[in-house]
Amino acid sequence: MVRKATAAKRPAKKPVSKKPPKKVPGKKPARAAVKPVKARANADAAALGGKLKPWTTAEVTEAFRRFQKVSPEPKGELEHVNAFTLLCAVVMSAQATDAGVNRATRPLFATVDTPEKMVALGEDRLREAIKTIGLFRMKAKNVIGLSERLIAEYGGEVPASREALEALPGVGRKTANVVLNMAYGMPTMAVDTHVFRVGNRTGLAPGKNPLEVELGLEKAIPAEFMLHAHHWLILHGRYVCKAQRPLCETCIINDLCRWPGKTVLDGNMAVNR
Repeated sequence: MVRKATAAKRPAKKPVSKKPPKKVPGKKPARAAVKPVKARANADAAALGGKLKPWTTAEVTEAFRRFQKVSPEPKGELEHVNAFTLLCAVVMSAQATDAGVNRATRPLFATVDTPEKMVALGEDRLREAIKTIGLFRMKAKNVIGLSERLIAEYGGEVPASREALEALPGVGRKTANVVLNMAYGMPTMAVDTHVFRVGNRTGLAPGKNPLEVELGLEKAIPAEFMLHAHHWLILHGRYVCKAQRPLCETCIINDLCRWPGKTVLDGNMAVNR
């Protein structure tokens, strides 16, 4: 009798036990520790009151050296094609986001890019074109008004003077500073809500109003960084040093910042030098 060959049975594999990763003594997983809202509010109040330790010249230089290293040529986020459309865009950006303004002005500026064309468009059609932007009625009136003034007094050109710009409808000091910096390359400091917050919160240039912060920043920041300084501070305030939840754990100047409400990463700042 012939027996059928049977395949040899393989020994059963032992179950592999998954051991948890070894813990490094004294080291905890990285986790951002956000301070309570009240503590952050108190910290902001202390900063606004000028109670923080002043920065040294060396510290200010180091902070802007880091900004420059990360973004050597920072750009504003308002879309424009020339000085006139830049002026209009900044006027429209009051109490509105740059992204919202860009959505409205992108098709507008494709065909309407001079004061003469804007006046020809008229206030009614301009209102319709920018109706998605907050306060669009007043902004349309101001843009038509400033366009008429530019034609009548400056031959349709945007003046390179703060005084002249501030005399135009809807144009304040911040708008004038943005235009002078971006259109004419002047080392001005435009203080919006982001720059105002960063100037106070960090202790870099505390002030109770935008003008105080502007003058404080101009005094503190070395001349070599002034051309791009307001863009670095605006972008830092918009994307890192946010009002409600500042991202201190990823901030490149967190070891220099004086704000007592800082979010920390396991008690150690994450510095990107």
